[in-house]
Amino acid sequence: MNLGKGYYFKRTFLTLNMDLFILRHGEADKSSDTDDSARSLTVAGTRDVTHVARWLKGLDMKFDVIITSPLKRANQTASIVAKILNIENKLMDWDELQPESNRIELYHKLSSKQFEEEYAVLIVGHEPYLSTLISEVTSVTDNASSRIVLKKAGLAKMRITSHSAQIIHGELEWLLTPKLMKNIENDKR
Repeated sequence: MNLGKGYYFKRTFLTLNMDLFILRHGEADKSSDTDDSARSLTVAGTRDVTHVARWLKGLDMKFDVIITSPLKRANQTASIVAKILNIENKLMDWDELQPESNRIELYHKLSSKQFEEEYAVLIVGHEPYLSTLISEVTSVTDNASSRIVLKKAGLAKMRITSHSAQIIHGELEWLLTPKLMKNIENDKR
């Protein structure tokens, strides 16, 4: 490493074998009387998330951990999924998933020794944080130029292939809306 004039720091990318599932919380109350962090899922939001969780169970999906934003609507979403998949003991709150949080801190935490082995991780959070995360992780440059939109109760799967201290890299395997999951389920019948 040259530290003289025009110095640079070489980024080292390490391999990481992780399936990262990203779930946006379901529809939440729009009440202005409530502080944003205390907004609950609506009946429709609860129904959509329950359907997503049952769809995941029907696929025999296994998660090593479910990590959620501590905000009420995300926590409720994660709790519904954990209960239906019978993994309530694998539920964790991370402040790094709050809407205003720094994604680099999330990437750093996901790159920690805790996740060195092959892991299937479900994270539950908010927009536009999650869509920006997907765009950054799947971008081939440092500037994520594509824009992906994750609908309420929408689900994405990424295969994480490498990481550095600042970013994780991976491939988007799929991105589904609740409506599309219902259609897939109906086509199976």
